[in-house]
Amino acid sequence: MSTQELTLAEHDATVADGIVLIDFWAEWCGPCRSFAPVYEKVSEANEDVTFAKVDTEAQQELAARYGITSIPTLVAYRDGIPVFSQPGALPQPALEDLLGQLRGLDMDEVKARYAEALAEAEQTQPSGT
Repeated sequence: MSTQELTLAEHDATVADGIVLIDFWAEWCGPCRSFAPVYEKVSEANEDVTFAKVDTEAQQELAARYGITSIPTLVAYRDGIPVFSQPGALPQPALEDLLGQLRGLDMDEVKARYAEALAEAEQTQPSGT
């Protein structure tokens, strides 16, 4: 599967299932342009993974939602849970290794930890927010 453009409107449905990688980029960004062919090549070899791209200039609200301050930034989801985020372009072997790690996650454990983190965050928020 080749990469797809991701907008705020499609975001939640896109990240809900399976493994999803999101590349935050901009046309003027040299490292982003260098990373693009690597991202595309790996996407073509991994049809079981959704490879999405967010143009931070066109999708400023979505980039702000993630707090993107450096591009390229790669974000990974597995089964609707954000499990990885890192600024900087990855070389192809590192991107392929990341996919292997994502496939190997024990999602029962990840879901339990994620639920604990959400519950803890709710307890630490001031009342009325």
